[in-house]
Amino acid sequence: MGILDGKIVLITGAGQGIGQGIAFALASEGAKIAVTGRTMSKLEDTVAEIRRRGGTAQAFLCEVTAKEDIERVVREVVAAFGGINILVNNAQLVPLGSILEVTDEEITDGFVSGPLASMRLMRLCYPYLKGDGVIVNLGTGAAYRQDSGRYGAYAAVKEAIRALSRAAACEWGADNIRVNVIVPFAMSKGLETWIAERPEESSAFLNTVPLRRAGDCENDIGRAVVALCGPDSRYITGQTIALDGGQAYLG
Repeated sequence: MGILDGKIVLITGAGQGIGQGIAFALASEGAKIAVTGRTMSKLEDTVAEIRRRGGTAQAFLCEVTAKEDIERVVREVVAAFGGINILVNNAQLVPLGSILEVTDEEITDGFVSGPLASMRLMRLCYPYLKGDGVIVNLGTGAAYRQDSGRYGAYAAVKEAIRALSRAAACEWGADNIRVNVIVPFAMSKGLETWIAERPEESSAFLNTVPLRRAGDCENDIGRAVVALCGPDSRYITGQTIALDGGQAYLG
């Protein structure tokens, strides 16, 4: 018996990295996981590992930039599991580059895959979350960097998610739906690519982390999400919580 026994979770972008780590951690506490993303082979790997550990999971293809896909996947998850108790909006296309470099198309993709997709999923899941539901959305430490050059578009996209999350927490609190944002820093595929492509910048950034390491996707980020979704956090909503070894200052 886990603290999330029987809860039904929909996680976007759960085929790898932070989304996968969150899926593993929530499943370890008894939650049933709807693993969604764009690449079925990656989703099946996540599902297979959850089942190997004795958990329950099913893969669902979903392109979060497509409204029809989002609507379909919510219907399919409800049909397969009987409802949705926890929503984790993790999937995100990342627009990077200086203000002069980043294209309109990249910024549009960032907004559609991030705040717009998150809002669409929150709206669709709302009827099922009423009563004791939890939403966890993802922000970024890029919004709190002293030097935000090249990260402005990405930070803007993620800050829009934070604004929507705070509004949902205020509007849906009476329905006993809790909404929080996490700001993770973990050894995901994206971080591995950044370290390989920009070793000097990434090394300097790691030195600003008080704990001097990137987090583990499951044991550091996933376990914190377990705590946020569990009964001991029932009075926490509308918050942005940094899971980054102390790097970001949110004051």
